[in-house]
Amino acid sequence: MWSWLSAEYSRGKQEHRRRQDVIIMAPASLILLAATVILQVDLLPDKKFLLLPPVNFTIKAINLAQVLLRWEPNTDQEQRNVQLGYHVKINAPQEEDYETRNTESRRITILHKGFSASVQTVPWNDRSLQPSSWVSAELKAPPGSPGTSIVNLTCTTNTKANNYTHLRPYQVSLHCTWLVGKGAPEDTQYFLYYRYGSWTEECQEYSKDTLQRNIACWFPRTFINSKGRDSLAVYVNGSSEEAAIKPFDELFALHAIDRVNPPAKVTAEIEGTCLSIQWEKPVSAFPVHCFDYEVKIYNTRKGYFQTEKMTTNTFISIIDGISEYSIQVRAAVSSACRAGGPSSEWSQPIYVGNNEQKPWTKWFLIAVTATICFILLIFSLICRICHLWTKLFPPVPAPKSNIKEFFVTINYEKTCSGETEIEVISYAEEDGSETLEDSVF
Repeated sequence: MWSWLSAEYSRGKQEHRRRQDVIIMAPASLILLAATVILQVDLLPDKKFLLLPPVNFTIKAINLAQVLLRWEPNTDQEQRNVQLGYHVKINAPQEEDYETRNTESRRITILHKGFSASVQTVPWNDRSLQPSSWVSAELKAPPGSPGTSIVNLTCTTNTKANNYTHLRPYQVSLHCTWLVGKGAPEDTQYFLYYRYGSWTEECQEYSKDTLQRNIACWFPRTFINSKGRDSLAVYVNGSSEEAAIKPFDELFALHAIDRVNPPAKVTAEIEGTCLSIQWEKPVSAFPVHCFDYEVKIYNTRKGYFQTEKMTTNTFISIIDGISEYSIQVRAAVSSACRAGGPSSEWSQPIYVGNNEQKPWTKWFLIAVTATICFILLIFSLICRICHLWTKLFPPVPAPKSNIKEFFVTINYEKTCSGETEIEVISYAEEDGSETLEDSVF
């Protein structure tokens, strides 16, 4: 009996503890459940929270081939703990899109075809939210009659040493050419401008066609940095009393239009069968290690070329030692220093080899020729003095004619009447012949 009461008491005590634990854990469970529900709600997209598009979106040309895109955040946008950004899409003249957190953007682009773009608000750090709708703006193409703008615009740059200042030891020239538009009147006159960075200049030196229209421009000195990576903007407008001239602009990458100078002071020498060629880097703002070279060796005796590429300014080759060689070198800026571009022109050819190493050949030929002429002169004098030529080649006597025989007979008949008989034989020769007279007593 006592044991039964003890067991019942123990069971009652445990049941009481379980109830106390349930009562204590119930509020904590409710708090945890509420936090879970709130977290799940936060993670789900909030259909009521919408991103609104920017306002006051404008596009403005601020320089040659440069526009400013500007907009403002929507003032009706609900404020939440969400960072906002903007997705910009360039529609024309060339499609491009990018994202930014700024409310303005500068773009380098051609403008003679017009410019248009769109922008929308996007969540910067929460991609679960949907972006806003698009807003667009447009910069219309400049006015002008069709076919009056220039065509085939080409430009080149070249670097020269500047001996006037140490601050800018090199100066860059710019040369541009173009063709007159097919629809341009005869009184059309074009004017060229360039912009590099913040510098803008108008051309002062033009070349003209037969109608005195500008078709080329020359800048002997510019603010262009030959080592720079900015694009070069060139803009050409015009004027005419008969029509509105449509402007034209174009962007050039410097590495594509830079005319690299040929290597300087190319020298070559031969020692036995070893040909050694050396040169200096071109006149350029780029250092020595920024150039690749190509050497062209032409064997004038055998008529074949050999070309070699290298990164140093020295080349050594084995030759046959009996030929003459023409040597030229050209250079290009290495891709390690800037984007690849065209190579320079070939340097002026220099000649080494047989003609320079053995000049006695020429003098030997001269001496042989002089000796032969001297021998012929002596032989001619000997022949004249000794009548050797007449003895070797005696003259052939001309045949007697009937007229000559007739004269001989008459003379004979006349002389027979005298006391002394004399026979006279006369030979009459034609003009230009010798006269031979022989008397027989």
